[in-house]
Amino acid sequence: MTRPTDPGHVIRTLVADDQAVVRTAFANLLATQPDIEVVAEAPDGAEAVRLAAEHRPDVVLLDIRMPGTNGIEAARAILDAARARGGTTKALMLTTFGLDAYVYDALAAGASGFLLKDATFPELLHAVRVVAAGNALLAPEITKRLVAEFARQRAGVPPRHSVAGLTAREAEVLVLIARGLSNAEIAAHLTITDHTVKTHINRLFAKLELRDRAQAVIAAYETGLVRPGS
Repeated sequence: MTRPTDPGHVIRTLVADDQAVVRTAFANLLATQPDIEVVAEAPDGAEAVRLAAEHRPDVVLLDIRMPGTNGIEAARAILDAARARGGTTKALMLTTFGLDAYVYDALAAGASGFLLKDATFPELLHAVRVVAAGNALLAPEITKRLVAEFARQRAGVPPRHSVAGLTAREAEVLVLIARGLSNAEIAAHLTITDHTVKTHINRLFAKLELRDRAQAVIAAYETGLVRPGS
């Protein structure tokens, strides 16, 4: 089976937004690219869940705020269904607001990243390709700011993770992930090999039962390893 990162692979996408103008604009822009195919469009979350089950896209772009089944609920249902069948569908959330009250919940639901609706065409294409490749869209400053803000708002909520079982090095790697460093940057910072970095990441992911780097960022903030503004 081909993967989104394979040469020649076409990234199958689904766009869900209750605003027809926005939905159509995003779909039309994506359709101009030879490596991206828009397989379906949905006007709400419930339809997005149905169409995702039918078309099994690589990436679903979901507006966070939709009537009925919102984007977070839809993302959770789509990603759970994909995992159950062994699929690799990823969720990219669309938001109008720089500080949307649901961003933190979307990350916790398994979303791989965020994109503001006023993003430029290159930013849209970059986001889809990054997420399709299995990476979290954490590098842009907007995402780090959002995660920090909503981690701060939940400061009084008991964390769902504990770092008690991590080694000192694993905790250090978790902090660097939360600060947006890539594997290569972490290796350079700690003066270790890329392979060693991957080993530490795999171990800490297993210990904390994390799916991806997005959840690792949440865990780092929840446990206090990284604090807003640090």
